[in-house]
Amino acid sequence: MDASGKYVRYTNEQVEALERVYNECPKPSSIRRQQLIKDCPILANIEPKQIKVWFQNRRCREKQRKEATRLLSVNAKLTALNKLLMEENERLSKHTSQLAIENQYLRQHTSSERNLKPSRRLHEQAGMATPDTSSESVVTGGLQRHPTPQHPPRDASPAGLLAIAEETLTEFLAKATGTAIDWIQMPGMKPGPDSIGIVAISHGCAGVAARACGLVGLEPTKVADVLKDRPAWLRDCRRLDVLGAFPTGNGGTVELIYTQMYAPTTLAPARDFCTLRYTSFLEDGNLVICERSLSGAHGAPTMPPVQFFVRAEMLPSGYLIRPCEGGGCIIHIVDHMDLEPWSVPEVLRPLYESSAVLAQKMTIGALRHLRRLAQEIPGEVVLGSDQQPAVLRALSQRLARGFNEAVNGFADDGWTTLPSDGMDDVSVVVNPNPNSKQFGGGPNATDRLCSIGGGILCAKASMLLQNVPPALLIRFLREHRSEWADCEIDADAAAALRSTNYVGSESRGSLCGGQLPLPLAHAVEQEEFLEVVKLEGHSPTQDGGVLNRSDSFLLQLCSGVDENAVGACAQLVFAPVDVAVTDDVPLLASGFRVIPLDSGIVDGYGLSRTLDLTSTLEGGSEARLVGDSGASACHLRSVLTIAFQFAFEVHTRDSVAAMARQYVRTVVASVQRVAMALAPSRLGSHLGGTRHPPPATPEALVLARRVLQSYRSYMGMELTRELERTDYSNSEALFKIFWNHSDAILCCACKSLPEFTFGNRAGLEMLETSSGALQELTWEKTLDENGRKTAYSDFTQVMTQGYACLPAGVRISSMGRPATYQQAIAWKVVDEDDHTHCIAFMFTNWSFL
Repeated sequence: MDASGKYVRYTNEQVEALERVYNECPKPSSIRRQQLIKDCPILANIEPKQIKVWFQNRRCREKQRKEATRLLSVNAKLTALNKLLMEENERLSKHTSQLAIENQYLRQHTSSERNLKPSRRLHEQAGMATPDTSSESVVTGGLQRHPTPQHPPRDASPAGLLAIAEETLTEFLAKATGTAIDWIQMPGMKPGPDSIGIVAISHGCAGVAARACGLVGLEPTKVADVLKDRPAWLRDCRRLDVLGAFPTGNGGTVELIYTQMYAPTTLAPARDFCTLRYTSFLEDGNLVICERSLSGAHGAPTMPPVQFFVRAEMLPSGYLIRPCEGGGCIIHIVDHMDLEPWSVPEVLRPLYESSAVLAQKMTIGALRHLRRLAQEIPGEVVLGSDQQPAVLRALSQRLARGFNEAVNGFADDGWTTLPSDGMDDVSVVVNPNPNSKQFGGGPNATDRLCSIGGGILCAKASMLLQNVPPALLIRFLREHRSEWADCEIDADAAAALRSTNYVGSESRGSLCGGQLPLPLAHAVEQEEFLEVVKLEGHSPTQDGGVLNRSDSFLLQLCSGVDENAVGACAQLVFAPVDVAVTDDVPLLASGFRVIPLDSGIVDGYGLSRTLDLTSTLEGGSEARLVGDSGASACHLRSVLTIAFQFAFEVHTRDSVAAMARQYVRTVVASVQRVAMALAPSRLGSHLGGTRHPPPATPEALVLARRVLQSYRSYMGMELTRELERTDYSNSEALFKIFWNHSDAILCCACKSLPEFTFGNRAGLEMLETSSGALQELTWEKTLDENGRKTAYSDFTQVMTQGYACLPAGVRISSMGRPATYQQAIAWKVVDEDDHTHCIAFMFTNWSFL
């Protein structure tokens, strides 16, 4: 049909010619298309308007086909997801029925115990065993939900190992699709078409366990190959060696595996596993990969203990891969481990006892990696003309692994510890013969590293943080590098690497041209950024001028900045690079890692650690869910690990070591100040870790209005610009401004000895007290020696003049910690009759020493 509504018939030759023109030049405004139409004789007798309408209809048909294909794909995903949800609902129904039967039995058993005959009770108290042949006791044999299987010892023969593999398969399937473990939905993970999948964590089982179900747009065999290559996708996996393997009669494979995992901090040793892995096809066509640790009880060969590693146990875990109609598959993942928390300091044990941490590291990480691979195959990820997703993913992986190598510093890689300088806060390790593995370099990286005359030095430290969400801290460090970094040291380190030809100048495989800084990749699911950061520096000349220094560049990886991800760690890792970032460039990784220690999860219920179970069941006021108090309340404590690497020459090792120690100590101090400023409440360590709501009583509302009005009267200006748009008749709005003001404001009664009466949130944080305990805190205890000398004159000046501007000083909190402030302002607070009600003190830019 043409523009006038008439039908136009084209010959087959004309249609073929139009298709050729459209395929070569699909853009309507292309000059090349017009030229092709003119050069085609068979199209000469067709009007231009008719040709234009044909091309418009052709584009519409193509869009319709693409949309139909997309809708079919979405429908297939929704159908598979619905099937998955129905299966999960069926499993939960079975679990509920089982719990109901157990509950009924326990009620009957408790009732029967209460009705025991006196003679039987006397026999039991005397220690005489009375056989119980009641029907209830017979029934209990079938109601034990977590029986401990008594397996006879197996030998190391293929038949014995195959028997262990079959037992592992049975136990794994019971966890993946059955009720062998009580699974509780992971907080913050809601199933849906756009979600990563159905994620659950264990409740009340030995060790820590996590389970996930999701859709993956890859073939089952491809999924199996990806998941079995654990070091390629799990950044915490250092190595995976296959010690031996043999095929089975049903087409499966049994393998003996030795795995090493990095330690996340410098405060704990690394873990290793000696496991048996079984790959097999089930009768229904599903593919299973299951794995478990081998011990002496199995009679199978195991690796002897390795120095600097703690042997952890992997309970039956693995992957169930089920093909879907139309392509893709449904995958069930189970990770169940005993990470030996006894081997780490007590403060770090929650990190090894949290199923949420395991879920974030391994279970969800595997699903995300598979989904990213599935998106890259059809070209859904568009990053740029020269930026390949696989190359960028490899760069991210190498940066993360290089930082793990720096944090752990294994002796078998050549790292040795230098003597301490008398302070144990920063440790320095040196590697005189670095290899490409530690830098994540490619095949050609070893030749480039030979030019380093001395080696690599790493200074690292770990510290505990209070009340700072890891995501918030890492995001601030990424966006405000000048708050903690020394640009001169960064530039010198980059220049040292350039002088040793550490970073190659080849243009082969270049990922970014001259436009820097440039974001290379962004993974929305885990909020991960890969980018190049440009550091500009200048050097003074002898005549007082400024000489431009060659710019330095950092390849930077920022991950885990999603504040709602419970149990996830956040890290910022960077390495000096040249302008041309090649795919095999060695990376000298440094950076920060913040790991939450208190995720607010106990046994999977997402309740506070101090929560009483009875109050939870009864709906008591103490019950508090993780999501109720925001992201900042989910991470009460966290451990920060810092590691910085430097290249050095043989004759400069001692000077570089001294510089590295001092630099890391400076960075630690800067990060502590930043963390204190970002903490939503500095009262968490001794007031239960929760932010107390403002005491918005009628008296507090009136006092806040008087404080703000008096400040405007004596100072001739508003306390904050927000008051310029606020009606003073709105007491609640005024109180909110007063309570949330960043400076500490404290009110004192005018008596022979001043007494605290009220304070805003910052004031209570500075004194490390609460609203109820503020009045019990004496004025003199908050003053240092200089403050006691000037206190009387300060009060006299305020009472005479109405206000006073006081110099910088120190206040002592209720916990005995000194808090410095840059300036203090004091003014009289008067009521409606112009009578002095109290004196208000405002301390600006305060911080703890």
